[in-house]
Amino acid sequence: MTDCVFPAREINQFRADLLRWFAAHQRALPWRETRDPYRIWVSEIMLQQTRVAAVIPYYQRFLERFPDFHALTRAPEPELLAHWAGLGYYYRARNLQQAARRMAERGSFPSTYEEIRALPGVGDYTAAAVASIAYDLPHAAIDGNVLRVLSRVLDERSNIASGVGRRRFSALAQEMLDTNQPGAFNQAMMELGATICLPKNPQCLLCPVAKLCRARASGTENELPVKAARVATVSERRTVFWIEKEDKLLLWQRPPGERLMPGFWELPEALHLPDAAPGVKLGSFRHGITFHSYFFEVWEARAPKDIGACHWVALSRLASIPASTILKKAQRHAQRARAAVSGQASFR
Repeated sequence: MTDCVFPAREINQFRADLLRWFAAHQRALPWRETRDPYRIWVSEIMLQQTRVAAVIPYYQRFLERFPDFHALTRAPEPELLAHWAGLGYYYRARNLQQAARRMAERGSFPSTYEEIRALPGVGDYTAAAVASIAYDLPHAAIDGNVLRVLSRVLDERSNIASGVGRRRFSALAQEMLDTNQPGAFNQAMMELGATICLPKNPQCLLCPVAKLCRARASGTENELPVKAARVATVSERRTVFWIEKEDKLLLWQRPPGERLMPGFWELPEALHLPDAAPGVKLGSFRHGITFHSYFFEVWEARAPKDIGACHWVALSRLASIPASTILKKAQRHAQRARAAVSGQASFR
């Protein structure tokens, strides 16, 4: 036990109020319609660093193609990555397949927190979420939403970005957990943080536990949680070449051993084609990855005699190969530019 701010009576009241609210107001999400640990696990991996609204269509398509870990085990990697393309952080898809192969070896999905935690790509939060939702095991799942709720409800000022602070919140979350309904409680805490206890302008008047919230009582809800200063964003300008010939596009493929998105296809840049001659600018767009902010310009160009490590890929194959988000964004700009030119020609 830790020195929790709440006495036992208020903890019990908090649990009851939160679960009553969750039963009446939870969002209808596809992964809440099942207790299948495989499907819950897939959803939790997809939801890592990705918004719920973005995940839903990918989740449904992914499970149509890979309905169980046996299907995922047999999938060729290019097909797996093509089904994941657009979600980002592609190591997650590879970890899913590695974990599925372990399940195939043992013949079942693991059924304890420790076994789930040992899977590739699974951390404390994901293991606790799957264990509690699928198996009703009493482990508190702690993500950013839960940290925010706990810090405000308990008026706890430990730094959520520090190791000491994380251990403190882990102990508090475990004490607050309703061990009779751990799966529902964990989901309710995450739902409260995602829809009511927002990072900015929390909706305290709609909060089911507002009367128990210590930060609300002291007027400090907008000061919490306490976290370390954010890392400064690094900005960079990049130019990519759109080079077509006979319904083929010139691309390069990231090598298998590369840390970032191995196996994915990209548009070439000057470092790949130093002799390329840019012609017409087709468009530009921004693209963010963690603390990097990129500004890309897409230029139509002619292929040099020496294409180096690049390859000609049929345009008709772009939808079926693991293509990077940058390539897909550039393709949309190229299509719009071509359509505009065609429209002007028709008008004349």
